[in-house]
Amino acid sequence: MKSILDYETVALADERDAIVIIDQTLLPGQTKLIDLKTGEEIWNAIYLLQVRGAPAIGVCAGFGIYILMKHSKASSEEEFLSELKKNKDYLNSSRPTAVNLSWALERMEHKVISFIEEEKRAGRSFDKEAVIKVMHDESEAIKAEDIDVCRRIGENGLTLLKKGDGILTHCNAGQLATCKYGTATAPIYLGHERGYDFHVYCDETRPLLQGARLTAYELHSAGIDTTLICDNMSASIMKAGKIQAIFVGCDRVAANGDAANKIGTSVVATVAKHYGIPFYVCAPTSTIDMNTFTGDDIVIEQRKPEEVTDMWYKERMAPEGVKVYNPAFDVTDNSLISGIVTEYGVLRAPYDKAIKEMFEQNK
Repeated sequence: MKSILDYETVALADERDAIVIIDQTLLPGQTKLIDLKTGEEIWNAIYLLQVRGAPAIGVCAGFGIYILMKHSKASSEEEFLSELKKNKDYLNSSRPTAVNLSWALERMEHKVISFIEEEKRAGRSFDKEAVIKVMHDESEAIKAEDIDVCRRIGENGLTLLKKGDGILTHCNAGQLATCKYGTATAPIYLGHERGYDFHVYCDETRPLLQGARLTAYELHSAGIDTTLICDNMSASIMKAGKIQAIFVGCDRVAANGDAANKIGTSVVATVAKHYGIPFYVCAPTSTIDMNTFTGDDIVIEQRKPEEVTDMWYKERMAPEGVKVYNPAFDVTDNSLISGIVTEYGVLRAPYDKAIKEMFEQNK
């Protein structure tokens, strides 16, 4: 029987003009692969969390803009670029907080524009088929880089852990949020392969239960010692000495090191600070947004109240008409973060300086 880890989170089925994803809204009860072929299908898959996690969203967006432009009817450079921008803006509107979405779409657009300019300098006219080939190659490069980056984050994160450590994680920053390894789970998977015997505690992560449905599912499938807890139980296990480190992913890191992640993350970080437990944010550099100066500048997605009042319940569990506050993310202040684990190493405070130096050294 196949494990959930045997499936690709996001894949390009070029021969049938489709992106293939695992519909994560059905996990863990049903493993279903679905094809995304139209702009609306791709937009809905991102918004409805059928594909989720900042890196996986970025990979899906790269494939998505390629699929939408593959059979473009544009007859000129101007028409092609206009259509490209329209599709880019449409897909980018699906989720505002995950920076990898806009990062991947802008990278694809920049690659196209750069290629066209190079062709002009070489005296060649606009070649739509050549441009589409460039888009295909760039979208596949985004996926390949995601796998490499996550492995490197895992190696860097593993240096912060000891054999037998208890680890707490929140939401899902696992393989299901990326193309392989995950970000916050990458050190866990690599340590498991090397006999570190970690015990991992997964917050269930209300209201969409990504920790229960996804993280606990994939870690347990991998044979890792895994315990599921409700979100409001994390302080008790920290106080009991069961947790030696906390690893979370993120959807956007500001230039000063503030990090937006699934709602409830900042609570975990605050409690960890109280108990002296290191709190690490695992962030590919594609998730660091130098144009967002602090966490106050991060747009927080607000989601439907039914996710709190109705989802997962046989009958509505809250009174009709009651107000519901349902932000998808919160921002963890950089003062609560012990280190930001990237593919280039572990960044330490002051983060504005460390982030700037990292980018300068790895241009």
